[in-house]
Amino acid sequence: MQNMSPIEEFNAKANEDTDREHEMQLELLQKLCLALDSGAMATTVHQILSDLIDYSEAHFMSEELLMRMKSYDDYEEHQGNHSHILEVLRDMAARNIAGKGSLLKQKAHDVTGFITQHIATRDKRLADHVRLGL
Repeated sequence: MQNMSPIEEFNAKANEDTDREHEMQLELLQKLCLALDSGAMATTVHQILSDLIDYSEAHFMSEELLMRMKSYDDYEEHQGNHSHILEVLRDMAARNIAGKGSLLKQKAHDVTGFITQHIATRDKRLADHVRLGL
């Protein structure tokens, strides 16, 4: 980060941190899909979902704070995606607890696709916004 202003350094660091958070979120989703695909016990699925929900809540809070700090113009829709993702994950956790884990396999793959698309589009746009110091 040579010859960068303090704000440029902050912006670069924010994007690096967010990228690492996305990698962790995708790893947890992959772990969930593998557990469901292999017929893991409900307690194992519950733990993975709990970790994923907790991690996603923290990640989304951090990302939303960054959007507010940067007066990001797509905040509402972006935050709406976050709310939708958390709603789906919480619904999956409730279904798992209710003994309806067999219904979760496709949902896990669907939410993985949704989050992957979210990262590739909405999060990329946010990263560009932050990187360019807009």
